[in-house]
Amino acid sequence: MTDVGASGVPVRRRLRRLAVLGVAVLVLASLPWLWTTLTARGHLYAEADAPSADVVIVLGTAVAADRQRPSDRLTGRLDTAAALLTSGRARVVLVSGDGGGTSGNEPAVMTAYLTERGVDPRRVVADPFGLDTYDSCARARQVYGVQRALVVTQSYHLSRAVTLCRHLGLDADGVIARCAGCSSALLAEKSVRDYFASGKAAWDAARGRAPAVHSPADPALQNALRG
Repeated sequence: MTDVGASGVPVRRRLRRLAVLGVAVLVLASLPWLWTTLTARGHLYAEADAPSADVVIVLGTAVAADRQRPSDRLTGRLDTAAALLTSGRARVVLVSGDGGGTSGNEPAVMTAYLTERGVDPRRVVADPFGLDTYDSCARARQVYGVQRALVVTQSYHLSRAVTLCRHLGLDADGVIARCAGCSSALLAEKSVRDYFASGKAAWDAARGRAPAVHSPADPALQNALRG
């Protein structure tokens, strides 16, 4: 005898329909993540295998609690960028982050860290209005005139960053940043967060969102390259 629910539809059929609906919802929800993952494929590199570009973009994140030093993850990004400069794979670094963030002035802390470790300050350009990944990529292209760049951030963030930069007109390759002290639990947590953040990235890209802060063209980075 077939079990029948209150609506008169057999229970098994209802469960099957719910399962199909659940799979459909999961696939639709995963489309932005698939977009970022597939678009970035072939453009992600370990530090030792990184290609060359005139510019390396370091994406900001929260600084340390004292507001004077980079956090562990930000330190990893900066150390990776410095190594790319030292090895000759890049000539100038663009540090892009929130200059008025709740944790502190990200680009100022990033600049200070690099110069304290021997990077020529003339080779560091700071964008204090890279308020998120989309804005950092858009402003690198529109404000600073970057056409090709290496993008440095941790592995969980890299596909989304490279995809957005490429969508916004940069010939971008990603370099996986060092992440000393990043536990498996932290990496898993950040990967889940980035899965959901890919939805916003796809929406921003689809509607061609302008950066939150509009700025005129800034020749600082091109001057640094000429210098």
